[in-house]
Amino acid sequence: MLKIILITGISGSGKTIALRMLEDIGFICIDNFPIKFLNDFIDYAKDNNLTKIAISIDSRSIGELQHLPIFIQKIKTYIRNIKIIFLDAKDDIIIKRYTESRRRHPLTDKIKNNFPAPLEICINAERKLLSDLRNQEYIIDTSNLTPGQLRNYIKSLVNIEDINKLVLTFESFAYKNGIPNDADLVFDVRCLPNPYYNMDLRELNGKDKSVEIWLEKFDIVNNMLNDITYFLSNWLPKYIQETKNYLTVAIGCTGGQHRSVYIVEKLAIIFSQYKPLLIRHRAQEKI
Repeated sequence: MLKIILITGISGSGKTIALRMLEDIGFICIDNFPIKFLNDFIDYAKDNNLTKIAISIDSRSIGELQHLPIFIQKIKTYIRNIKIIFLDAKDDIIIKRYTESRRRHPLTDKIKNNFPAPLEICINAERKLLSDLRNQEYIIDTSNLTPGQLRNYIKSLVNIEDINKLVLTFESFAYKNGIPNDADLVFDVRCLPNPYYNMDLRELNGKDKSVEIWLEKFDIVNNMLNDITYFLSNWLPKYIQETKNYLTVAIGCTGGQHRSVYIVEKLAIIFSQYKPLLIRHRAQEKI
């Protein structure tokens, strides 16, 4: 069966890293593919018994981008196994990446009445161009991700086989880095007791048993977990009925190390019967 991964998103958000990872695991990868040839290439792939292809499309195809959502919906009618992954990042991160790489934004010479267009204007224009597509596909905010984390995120999505069910993601994050752009629901757990101020727990994280035991001593922690669980139990079926493809539940604390990680791990256990389910810990590269 042909499996298709379509990588799109904001320029500078990591599409090249994602495409190289897919190439490493056996996908035939094409960067900056013209949208008007998308159907023809998929027909070619089917006729030649190709099983895994990955295609990157972004604002370099500016004249065709408005047609991409329609193309995708048509393709989904005859290709069952297709995933669209939208990579995003905060504006200041995008600007920093462009400054460090000295690359030009693909819209620099394509915005009327602005030649060459400043980077901030290019980014805003690109967001408008891609807004319809962003709202319907799986979003990964790469703002504070290492290349290794991004590769792992992509790999976990690729490995999901049941593409007809909503993908539920529990994600911990650090408020000091800002709320992730990929969050659909956000819960703030900074009001909970903080293990950081316990010197025996400071260097540990929310997956460590001693941190778990310490947090569970507080009624407020259990109440918070119960309230989030109650909310999600009531509303998750509604998101599924809406035929939504993805739902990312983000849990934030100050440093993304203890409380948010603990709550995410507990939610993953409580909702473990739901599949597919993914776990992310944005501030913790090694956990």
